[in-house]
Amino acid sequence: MSFVSWKGKMKIPLLDLKAQYGTMRQEMEAALRKIIENQDFILGEEVKALEKEVAAYCDTAHGVGVASGTDALVLALKALDVSSGDEVITTPFTFFATAESISIVGAKPVFVDIDPRTYNIDPALIAKKITKKTRAIMPVHLYGQCADMDPIMDIARKHELKVIEDNAQGIGATYKGRKSGSMGDIGALSFFPSKNLGGFGDGGMVVTNDERLAEKIRVLRVHGSAVRYIHSEIGMNSRLDNLQAAVLRIKLKYLDGWLEARRKNAKFYDEKFKGLPLVTPHVPTYNTHTYHQYALRVKGPGSRVQEKIMKHLINCGIETRTYYPIPLHLQDCYKGLGYKKGDIKESEAACEEVFSIPVYPEMTQAQKEYISGRIAGFFK
Repeated sequence: MSFVSWKGKMKIPLLDLKAQYGTMRQEMEAALRKIIENQDFILGEEVKALEKEVAAYCDTAHGVGVASGTDALVLALKALDVSSGDEVITTPFTFFATAESISIVGAKPVFVDIDPRTYNIDPALIAKKITKKTRAIMPVHLYGQCADMDPIMDIARKHELKVIEDNAQGIGATYKGRKSGSMGDIGALSFFPSKNLGGFGDGGMVVTNDERLAEKIRVLRVHGSAVRYIHSEIGMNSRLDNLQAAVLRIKLKYLDGWLEARRKNAKFYDEKFKGLPLVTPHVPTYNTHTYHQYALRVKGPGSRVQEKIMKHLINCGIETRTYYPIPLHLQDCYKGLGYKKGDIKESEAACEEVFSIPVYPEMTQAQKEYISGRIAGFFK
């Protein structure tokens, strides 16, 4: 898609799905037309094929398609028998669905602060939060970069806890050569349209190497029924449809190329922002980042620098957004947990200092130069 320029300005969205669609329009339309003509919509052959392909891509044995990334987390918790009275340790610097899924199954989210460099949960702070009620740890691979999984898995094994990877943003990322979603007991994926692998609507998948867990989730996603009209337990309606699966199968073929383009764009920004009072994404040597978001940071919580630079970019026609403006422990719905401002300092500071800029694969050189120039201009 070409962007309109006016009075020296460009208009650049945070993500341009129209540009992506333009590269595969005929392929998409043919696949969707086939499904419509066959009238095969729910848990069909495309879903079965996608489950195998995504599982293989994630280096796992099983994939189970579900209706959303949120449902993937909920079903993972249900499959692990996490329920009322249990506690699950996670991060407050993430999208709401992470903690929401824990609450939906009746458990209590216990929030642990982040590593301020990667924005992922800090493994060094987990052990002190473990109680007799703790059943699982749910690390989030935020912005497309894996959490530090080895110490998390060590803690889980020591305390006999389960690990659910919230991999909604991280498909394709690696940690010490291992794929995101493959290291814990279960990995949860989101196929929301804005994700690096996104459908034409909601969708998600659970990946695991445990055949028993995979089969249990297959039953839970269809109302707890393995045989029609026979229900072995209380499940839910969470089925990935064939139309979404067809779209995702096509996009999966392009995913590695898109991720490499994101990394190339991120490297361009890293070079351009040297010498500016900005913190660019920190990537440990053992990680491969997929840059679902390219998140910059301006130091100084309460100084409103984040707000000012975002306003400047919007005035320049550049879409920008904060992921996430309010940490989960300070959300109104979690007041009952007893947290107050100042309790989880690194997450709170990140909310006031981090902002994301466009990094999508189809960006032109002119767009990247324009963005980096306007950011440099703000500080000059």
